[in-house]
Amino acid sequence: MKQKKKSMLSIFLVLIMVFGNMTSIFAATEKTSVNQALTETAKYLQQTVMDPQPGSIGGDWVVMALARSDYKVPQSYYDSYYTALEKHVKECKGILHDKKYSDYSRTIIALSAIGKDPANVAGYNLLTPLGDFNKTIWQGINGPIWALIALDSKNYPVPQNKDAEVQATRDMYVNEILKRQLADGGFSLTGGTTGAAKGDEIADTDITAMALQALAKYQNRTDVKAATEKALACLSKLQNENGGFSSWGTVNSESADQVIVALTELGVSVDDSRFVKNGHTLVENILQFNIKGNGFKHILSETSANQMATEQGFYALVSVQRQLDGKSSMYRMTDGKTAEASTQATGTDKTVSGLKDKNADVKAMPVTKEGRTFTDIKGHKNQKAIEALASRSIINGKTDTAFEPDATMTRAEFATIVVQALGLTPKADNVFKDVPDKAWYAGYVGTAYKYKIVSGISATDFNPNGSITRQEAASMVARAAALCGMNTNMDAATIQNTLAQFTDYVDAASWANSALAFCYSNDVLDKSDLTISPKAPIKRCEIAEMLYRMLGKADLM
Repeated sequence: MKQKKKSMLSIFLVLIMVFGNMTSIFAATEKTSVNQALTETAKYLQQTVMDPQPGSIGGDWVVMALARSDYKVPQSYYDSYYTALEKHVKECKGILHDKKYSDYSRTIIALSAIGKDPANVAGYNLLTPLGDFNKTIWQGINGPIWALIALDSKNYPVPQNKDAEVQATRDMYVNEILKRQLADGGFSLTGGTTGAAKGDEIADTDITAMALQALAKYQNRTDVKAATEKALACLSKLQNENGGFSSWGTVNSESADQVIVALTELGVSVDDSRFVKNGHTLVENILQFNIKGNGFKHILSETSANQMATEQGFYALVSVQRQLDGKSSMYRMTDGKTAEASTQATGTDKTVSGLKDKNADVKAMPVTKEGRTFTDIKGHKNQKAIEALASRSIINGKTDTAFEPDATMTRAEFATIVVQALGLTPKADNVFKDVPDKAWYAGYVGTAYKYKIVSGISATDFNPNGSITRQEAASMVARAAALCGMNTNMDAATIQNTLAQFTDYVDAASWANSALAFCYSNDVLDKSDLTISPKAPIKRCEIAEMLYRMLGKADLM
């Protein structure tokens, strides 16, 4: 009997140990999943947003989230963004928007994350507009929400705005949010005002979560604390049985992202029991929308990543990672980065700005993946060119570790890397019937066509999946060179003399002769070869070498 009791006691103790450690086991598993998804999404964002510009999508939020993550990003990436921002601020004379003051707030948040001073951007103080209470709240609840998040990111004093009819204070912004709280405990875009839209007296998940993010630092106020508890209860009721959320009647990833950020800003665990439904957590829910090795979907039925969903999904992961690591929350940036001198991170000893006659849209691509290389190019004669382009996210490997230098390339792939090499934005309309609008390369082909870098095999067809030949590659590179400001004009005699040294020059198409002659005479193509092989598919390593040489001569590398 005594032995039986001892055995039962042992079993009981084992069960206590097992179940007592379940939380840490789950936490470890969750942390691994978060870190993996975060790393893959960060890599994807750097590939899709190679040249971050001021703005909501493809700019401020990407920069902020990367800076607040543990993912290593070259300083040149942030320097490139800041340079673009300075240019934009100069052009608009410091007026980012005459109505939507959340534009100032969003920019301030990004600047705080990268260690730049929002009080002096190209000589303009971007904090000053937030001192105007009436203009800040003009756009509705988003105005005071983002003003507080921006000002509190690094505890900036509320700026004195001499032109304001009503000088703002933090308490005024807090009170403005509180007075808009709805009967159900949540918040909506226009709810709580006389001009509320029909149906806007019902809480919206995203706005409620954002309001909580703004109120997070004011929990010492009893009215804020009470409002916060009501809002959390509201969000808990809004959460669906799978652990996710809806907004405007649609189950989506971004709503859950905003709730995650709200909880982490408040110091509430993302696995808080109020936000676990049928065993499903918020983190588990958003990871369902993650495409492995890619970005995030807006809704589960989508088959490809959505940029806005990816950016919000990423910074939700950053918020979770920081909470799991015991760090300050994402928007509490007093521990933020301090920007280094941009000359230390460009990956080059010289300043590259391009030739004076280049198209204004062409720009040098910064180093975003310093030290990028591949296992199968060590000692390869084109290693330097491949690494230079890969470090600037102009060209990728076939896998993370293999470049496959001797493989061929499709016409769509070539159009893509040329557009990336020139820093052009892939958004032009497609004109070819064999290029589907939803194809990943559609924007690149459209942009390359718009700038007259590529042409079709006919008036209606591009043949995107066909292997690009050496003469086609030469033609496209020559057109790209002209766009970069290089003189590509050659007279008939020079063309003839340049090509005559190759035994098979007569095999080249007449339309390609000028481009081939330009490439050989400017050492874009290697003259040591005895043949042109104009109709043969060109290798990936040869393409890298051509672009590397052309960009160097165009002062873009």
